[in-house]
Amino acid sequence: MTVKSKEIHFEDDVVSGLVNHGWKLGAASNIDLKTGLDTNELLDFIETTQPDAWNQLTTNFGSDPQKTGSEFIKRLTSEIDRRGTIDVLRKGIQGWGQRFVLCYPKPSSTKNPVLTDLYQANRLVVTRQQRYTSDQKNTLDVVLWVNGLPVVTVELKNLLTGQSVEDAKQQYRENRDPKNLFLSKRAVAHFAVDPHLVFMTTRLKGRETTFLPFNQGYDGHKGNPPSTTGHRSSYLWEQVWERHAFLDLIHRFIHTEIGDDGKPTGTIIFPRYHQWDAVRAAETHAYTHGVGHKYLFQHSAGSGKSNTIAWTAHRLSVLHDELDNPVFEKVIVITDRRVLDDQLSKTVAQFDHTPGVVRRIDDATSSKSKKLSEALATTTARIIICTLQTFSFVDKHLGVGQKNYAVIVDEAHSSQTGAAASDLKSVLGKKSEEARLTQAEKQEAGEPLSGEDKLVEVLAARGNQKNLSFFAFTATPKAKTVALFGTPGSDGKPQPFHTYPMRQAIEEGFILDVLKQYTTFEVYWRVKQTSDNDPEVEKHKASSAIGKTIQLHPHNLGMRAKVIVDHYRQHVRNEIGGHAKAMVVTSSRLHAVRMKQAIDRYLSDHHISDTKALVAFSGVVVDPDDPSNSFTEAAMNKHPESETAARFKGDLPFNPNDYQVMIVAEKYQTGFDVPLLLAMYVDKKLEGVNAVQTLARLNRIHPGKPTPFVLDFRNTATSIADSFRPWFDTTIVEPVDANTLYTYQNDLYSHQVFNNTEVDHYWDVFYQTAVNEHKTNAALYKALETPLTRFVALNKTSQEQFRSDADTFIRAYGFLTQIATWTDQDLEKLYVFIKSFVTNLPRPDGDGALDLGSEVELTHLRIEKQGDFDVSLITNNDEVDPLIVYPGNGATSTTDPELDRLSVIINRLNEKFGMNLSLTDVLLFEQFKRDWENDPEIQAAAKANSFESFMVVFTKKFMNIVLTRMDTNADIFKAILDEETFAKDLESSYGKDVYETLTNKN
Repeated sequence: MTVKSKEIHFEDDVVSGLVNHGWKLGAASNIDLKTGLDTNELLDFIETTQPDAWNQLTTNFGSDPQKTGSEFIKRLTSEIDRRGTIDVLRKGIQGWGQRFVLCYPKPSSTKNPVLTDLYQANRLVVTRQQRYTSDQKNTLDVVLWVNGLPVVTVELKNLLTGQSVEDAKQQYRENRDPKNLFLSKRAVAHFAVDPHLVFMTTRLKGRETTFLPFNQGYDGHKGNPPSTTGHRSSYLWEQVWERHAFLDLIHRFIHTEIGDDGKPTGTIIFPRYHQWDAVRAAETHAYTHGVGHKYLFQHSAGSGKSNTIAWTAHRLSVLHDELDNPVFEKVIVITDRRVLDDQLSKTVAQFDHTPGVVRRIDDATSSKSKKLSEALATTTARIIICTLQTFSFVDKHLGVGQKNYAVIVDEAHSSQTGAAASDLKSVLGKKSEEARLTQAEKQEAGEPLSGEDKLVEVLAARGNQKNLSFFAFTATPKAKTVALFGTPGSDGKPQPFHTYPMRQAIEEGFILDVLKQYTTFEVYWRVKQTSDNDPEVEKHKASSAIGKTIQLHPHNLGMRAKVIVDHYRQHVRNEIGGHAKAMVVTSSRLHAVRMKQAIDRYLSDHHISDTKALVAFSGVVVDPDDPSNSFTEAAMNKHPESETAARFKGDLPFNPNDYQVMIVAEKYQTGFDVPLLLAMYVDKKLEGVNAVQTLARLNRIHPGKPTPFVLDFRNTATSIADSFRPWFDTTIVEPVDANTLYTYQNDLYSHQVFNNTEVDHYWDVFYQTAVNEHKTNAALYKALETPLTRFVALNKTSQEQFRSDADTFIRAYGFLTQIATWTDQDLEKLYVFIKSFVTNLPRPDGDGALDLGSEVELTHLRIEKQGDFDVSLITNNDEVDPLIVYPGNGATSTTDPELDRLSVIINRLNEKFGMNLSLTDVLLFEQFKRDWENDPEIQAAAKANSFESFMVVFTKKFMNIVLTRMDTNADIFKAILDEETFAKDLESSYGKDVYETLTNKN
């Protein structure tokens, strides 16, 4: 009995599977080793499919078939060497006044049977044990050819022989010459395959060859699910390499990367499995089910969403139904990323050569509305790229709502539930268009339009639109996003249409795990009250104000600067060939300014020239200590703001070693792709999606890049891990009950601030001012006067509760009416009323930050490393409530602020943050001060000199007195000697204090 356990038996299964899926088994001996082509199949294909052009070419060469074939192959090989195999297959070649097609694409429509026949004439051939050099031993297990041109090489390994896909990789790396003509300039991709796993590469570089996984994933992890055939990798030859799918790969997936200069870089872009699967799944569903559906793609950051969006946009723009009618007249891509615009345009240009197919509307301003209107009306522009806000400036009466649209949303988030999303639907939606047509008919009949007519139009713009399909892409969908764009699962809960979860991306090596090396620091500090005044203040605001004071204190920033610079230079700078970058995340623009100053000061004081820092923030920052002094990003960096990102990344013409550290305040924390970024220093509270998106800047892979570092001064490793948990696997949410709106409506009315009559009246006034340009908005304010009087009469607690209930209703209505068809006019009127009313309310007493001025003073400070943590996640799917109020999203507290004496608050904060400091720390500094005050030379200097001259003497005596008490507290002594910035600040602070004390005595 023979057991089929040899490698050749696995090869038998793969090849027979290909033959069963449309391939022809060819002869490996047909290869022309000089050109790397199967000339027999090539010339046969050209003669059969293009007889007229071939006959004309033969006539040009004296009717000599051999000469004709030789010259044709010579021309073809020169074009492949110049342009690459894929470009030649896709675009063909020209010569001798003729154009020759090397591969026919599948027609988008079946109206032309000639094109269908030519597509069927493509020759897909598989060869076994393919020799590709003159050495008989150099053979490839399998090669896939298209019309005589090699496209894919394959090395197969059978696990039952003790070899795996890792051996196939090693074979490519060590036994395949990367400079070989066939491997480097003919074949496009190289696959390493065993019965369980698949890996591929588009460039052989010897031992440095990088293989990317091409696996389906299994239960949210890497790998592949069990298969009915026995081979978990059988999807490769049964689905991906199936005849039609393989030709589709050539014509509508694989392409050459285009650089910023518009020229090919030589890098081949081959889709990853999840990209290939997602694009085809979306196309298939849209073809089968038509327009009017929603699709959410939860694809991990760093997984190539830009290319996935580009491929999806192009396919949807040319998709026809079974009757050969376009499924979508246009594709609208909603994005704020300029890089996506550039990439999408370059990618689509390789598939569609018609000028103007991709049109970008630059800004969301009224001046751009004409451009968007023209793009929507023209037949040339098939893909339109704009921001969501652009639709707010477009004439709602364009008459484009009778067409079908695919709307692709890049980085979908909860803003898609607001007024801007309604504006888009109002412009493009069929329901809104039908409502407007009804109004036009009434006007023609001489019937006056009422506020109710406008209400019908507005409500028609909400909810689902039968002529709009939404394709939303994000790595971190909030619960609202899943509820808005998700697809109900078998349990009825909304979930993504397609997922490539963070867990799988990390396990497969597409992105790095930013939670593997997470170091946290604890800051211990004490403050004292400097005045006899002990005011009663709000606990929360006082704590926040004291915390801000500590955060921006020169001592604190100086110590952080030392930690950051020293860690970067010791552990980061020399990685990735000496090009590794770091980012410092701050909590405010002022914090970024002060941190930049602190780092620059530390670099200067220590004469460090191998590290330079940039700062990134928007607008102008005014120094609160000196309002006449202000800062801008350009002024602090000493170059235009437009160059900041390029200088940091080292994009040409800039040197990647010019700047190593970037300090950011909001700016560049999301959508900033820098593979060289290896370390992040976090000095800001991070929660939820903000934590994930910020730290995701580190996860991009790069040759030689190790596991990223995170040093965190503000968060715990556990809290950050908890923030990642909802998006580590597939995000699933509970279904939403739209009737919740009625509960929120009742809550608002229960305050008795307004009544139905006043809401109806406000709507009537609102409608009249909207349609009658002669009406002023004074009437709107007049309509709000009585409810405003009632609100002011409420006590503080009731006012805060009303604000909270109003905020809840506004957010919930904007969200829920996007996912459900809504016809309740009373709720729409209330929504319009309450949005205006809350903006007209007086600001709460004491609103804003509490300024304690000189009421408190920092007396102790210590930054202590807590530990290095590996908090990489292994978790099950998490379910979250889509109406949950995330921190920082505008929720309003509903409880009275707690009041306490400032002294009590200071003591409590010292207990919390200064637990490792003892009373002797304070006493030691007091002893220093007494020693300085009792020193005769210092006393004399204070009596006879200005402060500046006094400090010359004090500086000389400062360290002498510190040294006399060095045995009292070794930690403090060490800090003064080692922390130069700390010592200088200490010297400056006590010098001023001693001088004032001594001069007052005199």
